[in-house]
Amino acid sequence: MNRLSLIVSLLFFLVSSLMAEKNPKVVFLHGKRSHASGDHEFKAGSHLLAKHLNKQDSVPIEAVVHPGWPKDESILDDAAAVIIYADGTSVIRSGWEKMDQLVQKGVGVLFMHYAVHPGINEGEKYFIPWIGGYFRNGFSVNPFWRADIKPLEGHVTARGVGEIKAVDEFYFNIKYHEKMIPLGSAIPNPRNLHHINNLWTKAGYEAKGKSQALLWGHVRPDGSRGAGFTGGHHHRNWAIDGYRKLILNAIVWVAGAKVPEGGVPTYAVTEDELNENLDDYGSKTSRVKLPTKADITFSPGSWMTPQEHAEFRANRNRKKK
Repeated sequence: MNRLSLIVSLLFFLVSSLMAEKNPKVVFLHGKRSHASGDHEFKAGSHLLAKHLNKQDSVPIEAVVHPGWPKDESILDDAAAVIIYADGTSVIRSGWEKMDQLVQKGVGVLFMHYAVHPGINEGEKYFIPWIGGYFRNGFSVNPFWRADIKPLEGHVTARGVGEIKAVDEFYFNIKYHEKMIPLGSAIPNPRNLHHINNLWTKAGYEAKGKSQALLWGHVRPDGSRGAGFTGGHHHRNWAIDGYRKLILNAIVWVAGAKVPEGGVPTYAVTEDELNENLDDYGSKTSRVKLPTKADITFSPGSWMTPQEHAEFRANRNRKKK
């Protein structure tokens, strides 16, 4: 073999090795704007989390962000995990079969906030085996409350996670798989309730004082992983260090990568960074402020029975007319 041929062969070997060692890819699929500026900022939240994954160098991972379900589904073929952050099934409804195929191949999945709320049929058929739980109509509830989230002691997703106190629309009383793993839990009670939202059930009312998994995990029979997170309504909460690190750890975990001893490295979010990639509401676009103690300080709302809640909403609607 002459010298030129040897050099070409070595270059080919090096390129092939680099391609073979390509970092695991995490694909964020975000929904369209909804609610008001500063809430349900699925695009901005996805970009912020992806940015923090890509800026750290302790976990070899690549994060990309895509709006909605991709028309070219081949971009998902080499994904180690898919993260869906959207309203209900607005994104996944275009890809039930494809996602199921990916799950059968061992691809990790994380659904965040409203995306954990499918119909009951889809919840039982897909969400229970994919991620180990879902928001079940007539059973689960969606109040706003102050959660003191406790990571699961000893689990890799708890690594480096400090104190987490946040007010959000933390759904609870989720329908879980029997082997669900409570990765981040908190206890709703009348003292930390901000207000009851539109969905309030007898089962939710009776869950008062009982620990609820707000972030849960699921290990499938083949060892691959899924997870669900009920927070993510208020965009400002992504600037809470422990809140953000817990989810970054969970993303790495569902992707099948190794969570570092100190957790996934992440830096303090500035107000300018928090306002990157916000949805455009024109003159009604609001600047999102960094979270403060005032956000978690309030006079508790009323822990109503379902009947009291129904009467309250009926009276309020009559006053609006």
